[in-house]
Amino acid sequence: MSSPEIASLSWGHMKVKGCSSSYKDCKVWPGGSRAWDWRETGTDHHPGVQPADLEEVLQKGVATLVIGRGMSEALQVPPSTVDFVRQRGVELIVLQTEKAITEYNNLVGQGAKVGGIFHSTC
Repeated sequence: MSSPEIASLSWGHMKVKGCSSSYKDCKVWPGGSRAWDWRETGTDHHPGVQPADLEEVLQKGVATLVIGRGMSEALQVPPSTVDFVRQRGVELIVLQTEKAITEYNNLVGQGAKVGGIFHSTC
């Protein structure tokens, strides 16, 4: 099962190929995607992405996880979250969201088992 490509990105809006919904923030993994609702885990720009935000994607058996920190990189990724991912033997790529989506789509094109979480505003 392959990961879905991110079809488009603009401020506050993302489309995932093959999905009729659009997202403000999203999670993607081999075979699926859904909205990333920060309220589920109490996430905010500071301290940033929490391990609980990533658990669902990591459980899908990804080899690489890409995190998009927002258009202006306002979303933080604390060292504890980086450690959480690496302790599971998963490669982690953290970039500004436009760059993160380009990298993610490149990995999808190579057939990699890749997942991602992307913030589409600040």
